[in-house]
Amino acid sequence: MKNIVILGSTGSIGTNALEIIRNKKDEFKVIGLSANTNYKLIMEQIKEFNPKYVSIGTEEGKKIIKKEFPNVEVFVGREGLKKLGQTEEMDIILVAVIGAIGIEATSEAIKLGKRIALANKETMVAGGDYINRLLKEYPKAEIIPVDSEHSAIFQSLMGGKKSQVKNLIITASGGTFRGKKLEDLKDVTVEQALKHPNWSMGRKITVDSSTLVNKGLEVIEAHQLFNMDYDKIKVVVHPQSIVHSLVEFDDNAVIAQLGVTDMKLPIQLAFTYPDRVENSCLDRLDLLKVGNLTFEEPDREVFKGLDLAYKAGKIGKSMPTVLNAANEIAVELFLNKKIKFLDIYKIIEKAMENHKVEEVENLDSILRIDSATRKWVYDNYSKID
Repeated sequence: MKNIVILGSTGSIGTNALEIIRNKKDEFKVIGLSANTNYKLIMEQIKEFNPKYVSIGTEEGKKIIKKEFPNVEVFVGREGLKKLGQTEEMDIILVAVIGAIGIEATSEAIKLGKRIALANKETMVAGGDYINRLLKEYPKAEIIPVDSEHSAIFQSLMGGKKSQVKNLIITASGGTFRGKKLEDLKDVTVEQALKHPNWSMGRKITVDSSTLVNKGLEVIEAHQLFNMDYDKIKVVVHPQSIVHSLVEFDDNAVIAQLGVTDMKLPIQLAFTYPDRVENSCLDRLDLLKVGNLTFEEPDREVFKGLDLAYKAGKIGKSMPTVLNAANEIAVELFLNKKIKFLDIYKIIEKAMENHKVEEVENLDSILRIDSATRKWVYDNYSKID
């Protein structure tokens, strides 16, 4: 029996994880859950899974939960996520919250030597250097990636020696606006940006997919997770989203992981690795129904998020933290209809230009740079042409 903590249990990754656990109650026990403001859903989850610990985003939420479940220990906000990361009796923590808020809980779990099932890009983008230093300091801890692309690379690397890798090849669906030109994107609406052709995801990550910033963040994450030079990390557009990523070895063999467009398989693998287990909630890939698989170059002139991420990653140090924070606020502004779609790129670019690069010494420095970047974007977005 493995004890599981889920950060972000009301989001798409969290609810998929609970479906896996629901079918394997003899193997997994939920001992901790967190949500931001979705009190209704997390209370249903508490009732079903009976966790010992819960974190919620507000004091109001804490009162609501405590009234209904007096025996549950309830924490609040960022400190609550940190507390869940310090849960001694857990075996695995699934970090599926959005944003840099996931870094602290991840670092606390590493210090306890736990397995982190990581579905939070920002942890390795904004805090990758710091997290990797911690992993060396606490070698019993391990990170198993949950993002479909990084899980695919993780699985494909089992087919050869890491020292013999020629390239990591990350696939991209191309997002909502694949094939569009700059002129087509000037006045796109929030509603249009949220209509992803393949995946059912949260609002923020769906917009990130449409700008290709999401793919750029995945490039930085791959660099940090697999210690691979940026020149050896490639991106190809694969509209069917069946090949989740590939690894090319020195002998030109290319090993890929294929699967349906469903996050349950990578989540379960992060729970069960090195074992693979049957689960009735996992859908089977039928290649005969899939038909053709196609690949193409990303349009980097239109979708500038990819090159901005490569630039930030190659500069390194504090710049990926700035990229991530500026993008988060830019997407928020777009979703709130305060800026246009193409302004997302302008805001990221200006925030990077404004930033003076520094070493990322510790968690406090990451959070300080993150906070300062967010404030700068809020204060200046209306002035950016």
